[in-house]
Amino acid sequence: MNIQDFSETRKIGVIGGGSWGTAISLLLASKGYEVDLWVYEKELAREIEIKRENSVYLPGFKIPELIQPHNSLEKVIFGKKILFSVIPSHVLRETIIKFLHLLEHNVWIISATKGIETGTSKRMTEIYEELLPSDYSYELAVLSGPTFALEVAKRSPTAAVISSYNVGVIKCLQRMIHTDFFRLYTNHDPIGVELGGAVKNVMAIASGISDGIGYGNNTRAAIITRGLAEIMRLGIALGADPLTFSGLAGLGDLVLTCTSNLSRNYSVGFRIGQGESIKNILASMQMVAEGIRNAESVLALGEKYTVELPIIRQVYAILFQDKDPHKAMLSLMAREPKYESVTITRNIQNHEKNQ
Repeated sequence: MNIQDFSETRKIGVIGGGSWGTAISLLLASKGYEVDLWVYEKELAREIEIKRENSVYLPGFKIPELIQPHNSLEKVIFGKKILFSVIPSHVLRETIIKFLHLLEHNVWIISATKGIETGTSKRMTEIYEELLPSDYSYELAVLSGPTFALEVAKRSPTAAVISSYNVGVIKCLQRMIHTDFFRLYTNHDPIGVELGGAVKNVMAIASGISDGIGYGNNTRAAIITRGLAEIMRLGIALGADPLTFSGLAGLGDLVLTCTSNLSRNYSVGFRIGQGESIKNILASMQMVAEGIRNAESVLALGEKYTVELPIIRQVYAILFQDKDPHKAMLSLMAREPKYESVTITRNIQNHEKNQ
């Protein structure tokens, strides 16, 4: 695979016209790339084309002519060397199946979806690896970090991370995407980067519930800190580098989504904490809060690898078993007192002994 061929690419496909997919398209257009953006809703694609604004998912931002919205997967995917996959996790598999025949046999796919598939507990790149034929020549990368779409679209200074096992690929993508308002770091641990981006959604719901109840700053700090411990335990079990979770895709994204009402997951949790039913909350939402489904899929992943995930378990009980949030917090606080191990090397050694 000739890296030079990809670095000279000027046309890029973005699969997913939600807030994040639109923000990524704006980011790419700011570097002069021509972007074909796949929008699931036919009427919205037409509206963006005419009004040059995504009024549903990212209102208030002019869509430049470099970005062309389409309802056709073929127009977005066929002939492209570089594709950004920004598809909600619960429909990723069925969407890939629809466009598989359109893919180039020499393609880079950058996954920017933060989620774990329900039923299989697979990461997004694992789904691609499962579905892409073995004779395809492709590279998978992951884009993650503390990146609210609204603020990227505003060109607020932002730091993110691009991860792949292929050093040449991520260095090339870094040069392509990096701007004076979007600072991109490279990372060689896609497992950790994907996991951190997915599990933090569930922790954001927990943090929102706590704030909605009115527990205060102490409780939120405990959720963030012990939530990070759960993410790290699970990551080590899956073979991730634990140091990844102290970076942008781990702690950075966790703090962002656990402390801001710009986070859909935090907002869902806050409304639950205020006493609103999850049914009413979902009925009122246009955009997906990945953490709701991820509470189930991440818990299943923890059970598969026999990893203790007490916060995840209580969020699941609140969302799917109608457990009272106050009782869920009491369940967490009533657990047997333990020693706080903060030494990463010790955690790794314990993990290795159990293999």
